[in-house]
Amino acid sequence: MSFTRFLRLGLLPALLFLGWGSARAEDHTQLVPADSAAITTEHSASHGEGKFNAGEMILEHVVDNHEWHIAEIGDHHLSIPLPVILYYDGKLFCFSSARFHNETHSWEGFTLAQEGKEKGKIVRTGVHGAEREKGPAVYDFSITKTVLAIFLSSALLILVFVSVARSYTRNRGKAPRGLQSLLEPLILFVRDDIAKSSIGEKRYEKFMPYLLTIFFFIFFNNLLGLIPIFPGGANVTGNIAVTLVMATFTFLITSVNGTKSYWLHIINTPGVPWWLKIPLPLMPVVEIIGVVTKPFVLMIRLFANITAGHIIALGFISLVFIFGAISAALGLSVSIGSVAFVLFMDLLELLVAFIQAYVFTLLSALYVGLAMVEEHH
Repeated sequence: MSFTRFLRLGLLPALLFLGWGSARAEDHTQLVPADSAAITTEHSASHGEGKFNAGEMILEHVVDNHEWHIAEIGDHHLSIPLPVILYYDGKLFCFSSARFHNETHSWEGFTLAQEGKEKGKIVRTGVHGAEREKGPAVYDFSITKTVLAIFLSSALLILVFVSVARSYTRNRGKAPRGLQSLLEPLILFVRDDIAKSSIGEKRYEKFMPYLLTIFFFIFFNNLLGLIPIFPGGANVTGNIAVTLVMATFTFLITSVNGTKSYWLHIINTPGVPWWLKIPLPLMPVVEIIGVVTKPFVLMIRLFANITAGHIIALGFISLVFIFGAISAALGLSVSIGSVAFVLFMDLLELLVAFIQAYVFTLLSALYVGLAMVEEHH
């Protein structure tokens, strides 16, 4: 298969679907009491004293949000409002998240919860306790910060690789140039060191589109997450909903392409005593659990590593403001070590961005390769 076919097939499928994978369609049956305005006002007052809250700053960056925070100028937050799309009681509601910028954080009967287990979620404003139990569910399909970041990175991926594919078509037989020469080693790396070695030279081409997609999707979003200004800075691959979608793709591809021998070995594991398979089906249960836990491990590994890197870097940045509130001289002295360590972490995260893309793609290829093993006679 030619490079052009790899590029055109490898990065166009599933990118937009991955974006909607993190769009939340959650069942928010719990409603906010009518006196939520008082709760919100108190909450705002407690945070309006000018004190730096490291936990809130870190969580604001790590978790998803209905707006994209850009900067804080004095007492004002500079942010990009995002579309809110809600389905409630058979009706569709569409408006800007800027509508929630009021004292009650409410609009048209919906509230952006500020406290409790529903914090950050859009719920329905209610009056009676019975309504909270029996009220219709609120389904949130909003374009959140993570979804927008996925759309932007997907557009960038498509733009870059369609351009590279056209370069291969125009310059067939010639030495690669520009982006083509920059990305060709990575494409060859995925093909030769991941796909061929894990799946086999006879069957690897079928899975190259998926392997190229997840590798560059993870790699590009990891790099964009290190950029502190818009459109970078979003914690896409540190969002467990996104990693869940990619792990689900790996699970489905592995299951669909699993051979007869693969499934027979799960049900009737060779080399295991018969009493562990027939009267006490322990081994089949263990093997089935292993099939499910493999994509689960993929999901958790990527989510935990990327999120941990963001939290550590933001934690050291927070030390500057925490010690600066005690003494300006103390904050200045701490800032030297904090900035130096954050720069070191950023360099380390550049390596981690590649390693995590490599590990996720390699394990996906290994799972597919193991599922396609043929029985030897």
